[in-house]
Amino acid sequence: MSISFDDLTSDRSFTTGGKIDGRATFLPEPARQERFYTIISADDHIVEPPDTFAGRMPASLAERGPRVVEKPDHSQVWVYDGEEIPNVGFNAVVGRPVSEYSFEPTRFDEMRRGAWDIHARIADMDINGIYASINFPSFLPGFCGQRLQLGRDRELARAAVRAWNDWHIDAWAGPYPDRIIPCQIPWLLDPQVGAEEVRRNAARGFKAITFSEAPQKLGLPSIHTGYWDPIMAACEETGTVVNLHIGSSGSSPATADDAPPDTVGVLFFGYAMFAAVDWLYSLIPVRFPNLRICMSEGGIGWVAGLLDRLDHMLSYHDMYGTWTADIGLTPAEVLQRNFWFCAVEDPSSFVQRERIGVGHILLESDYPHCDSTWPHTQKMVRRDLVGLPAGDIGRITWQNAAELYRHPVPDEVAADPNSY
Repeated sequence: MSISFDDLTSDRSFTTGGKIDGRATFLPEPARQERFYTIISADDHIVEPPDTFAGRMPASLAERGPRVVEKPDHSQVWVYDGEEIPNVGFNAVVGRPVSEYSFEPTRFDEMRRGAWDIHARIADMDINGIYASINFPSFLPGFCGQRLQLGRDRELARAAVRAWNDWHIDAWAGPYPDRIIPCQIPWLLDPQVGAEEVRRNAARGFKAITFSEAPQKLGLPSIHTGYWDPIMAACEETGTVVNLHIGSSGSSPATADDAPPDTVGVLFFGYAMFAAVDWLYSLIPVRFPNLRICMSEGGIGWVAGLLDRLDHMLSYHDMYGTWTADIGLTPAEVLQRNFWFCAVEDPSSFVQRERIGVGHILLESDYPHCDSTWPHTQKMVRRDLVGLPAGDIGRITWQNAAELYRHPVPDEVAADPNSY
């Protein structure tokens, strides 16, 4: 049985706390949190609602397009061209006790409604004191849209990518253009077509694109080949920010094969650090000096150490011949020029803000994932930024993100976070 959006919105039980059919526990509804700052979150996520693709696929492809199906065991899965794709539990755990966090598939009624309903999302942003947010895909598309494309019929894949982007700009960001910063998924199977899509989407309001941190791990050409230059050129031309979200390579940093799962969580920053070095030495930010690259959900604690290491390596007189004198800037200087970094609970790292670059640090709440600081983001940001100069706090909490994503904040909101 296919699930419609109306099937979900018509059942009030989905918005209440407590047990639902014995499957999920919801914590008590939090009150609106005390606000200290205006905050733009540079990393939150969407669990695509069942109507994401409805009416947005060509009629000839609609039956093969993604749709939500309820199975006889009452589980809900996406079905895309005959393949079942679950909603993974960790995608949406805010408002649930930690004891119930799980990788097991989850139903929409087992998630907090703000995970998939834009109106409830804005209400949860209001609770948390987040003025604006950029939202990434979740498990169905993959963090860079890869699951809609790789190994698929190209006509179907392109229709699904376009449908997701149409839904995002119209139904997700459209109702609240001041609160949601539009972020597109790329067309990965042809860089020339992908570049055309970047330009088309930029013209209708998209400010960012979520790209793969390591496309070779998805079976695509690496960033060192020059293959992706048409898309990078289009992003530079249109001011589209290239977001490299951790995990968008479809792989995870790991130690021994039999190491406990906690090692992956601890090493999350490794995604971003490895990707930053890879992209830096690909010379993409040298060929496209105005390209803006954001290391989404990568933390900031590693950045100062990497800058030191880059300078140390250069003292070897570029023994490997990658970096040449005619570039005119050192690797560290290019990193500081072209890359932005996102902090989520990095309390010991802000003392390094000048080395990192005060103008290149962003904040995030990671709603509705297990790392999310919701609903206490304001309190945690205040803890982490205590004692910093007011000018630096303003840059980190909202100004850097507003400038990077070209998302103006009204004067009254900038002056008073309680004004919205």
